[in-house]
Amino acid sequence: MRRLLLLIIALATLLPSLAFGYDVLVLQSRRDPAHEEVLKGFHNGSKPSERVIVLSDYAEVDVIRIVREDRPSLILAIGDAALNATRPVRQTPVVSVMALGIHTVSANRTNVSGIGVYADPNKYLKMFKTMNTRRVGVVYNAAKSGWYMQQARKAAAAAGIELVVREVSSPKESIDKLASLAGKIDILWMLPDSTAVSRENAEAYFRFGQLNSVPVVSFTSSYLGLGAAAVIDIDRPAIGRQAAVMAEQLLNGSDTTPVAFPDIVKPVTNQTVLKRLNISLDAQK
Repeated sequence: MRRLLLLIIALATLLPSLAFGYDVLVLQSRRDPAHEEVLKGFHNGSKPSERVIVLSDYAEVDVIRIVREDRPSLILAIGDAALNATRPVRQTPVVSVMALGIHTVSANRTNVSGIGVYADPNKYLKMFKTMNTRRVGVVYNAAKSGWYMQQARKAAAAAGIELVVREVSSPKESIDKLASLAGKIDILWMLPDSTAVSRENAEAYFRFGQLNSVPVVSFTSSYLGLGAAAVIDIDRPAIGRQAAVMAEQLLNGSDTTPVAFPDIVKPVTNQTVLKRLNISLDAQK
């Protein structure tokens, strides 16, 4: 009897779904503070039972087997690696957050929805108008950000702002494309496009800004220290809460938006850079 009890306890530890059952399978790409913030926000906005798997803790995770055996009602995928791990899953709803590739994946898989990492282009355009600009330079990759640029162009035309765009197919092309914008723009707009903006070329954007006295507006506060004049940062706990609402809708059988912009974003400015460029900008506007 004691051996049987120990076996049951061991199975409950290894296969928590068999012991308790759960609504949401949480796939987290890695142990990352940003991912933890999103998950904390998700917990604040939702109370379903769940199982959390951090993919970076394992050499390999057979997600399709887990879904087949555990039968969760929904998958919350945090990060690109987590979203990629759900590729074989075609029936269980997937809510994706913090993944650059969500728009491409969602367009090809009807069971995938979520919140993107791009802020609504109108948020940026409002900031650009406050900075009294007319010409905004953008470097982007069509495969990753083409959908966003379509929306940005429409919004810019309505706002009376000209987008001066340069398309790249690899990160190494960005430096030359930036050079071609010299003297043609009033602001340089960085997108969260991993082809246009990479670890290798990110500093080139700020060198361009310094050499040409052009403010650089980016998508994350981590670039303020490198010389961004302003950023529109996403609120990660708010994304988690937004994902919880989306998950609840799906768990209740309701339809939801395939991919939504983050509801809450935070404009942040670098007053030192703005002062050097003689630009007045209130981050709260």
